[in-house]
Amino acid sequence: ASMAGSVWKITVKQGDTVEVGQDIVILESMKMEIPIGAEEAGIIKEIKVSEGDFVNEGDVIAIIE
Repeated sequence: ASMAGSVWKITVKQGDTVEVGQDIVILESMKMEIPIGAEEAGIIKEIKVSEGDFVNEGDVIAIIE
């Protein structure tokens, strides 16, 4: 995660193919919705968070291979 916040919505699922910059989750922080994009292209191997979870800056959200 590039910032701390609550996971408001997960926009991908395991097995999805993603491109660099494609939104994978939307965080809510200070009543704002912040999309978090994939840092690399590939296939979502595992999603490490659930909707409602709180993440800190630097936390792993998903594993892409």
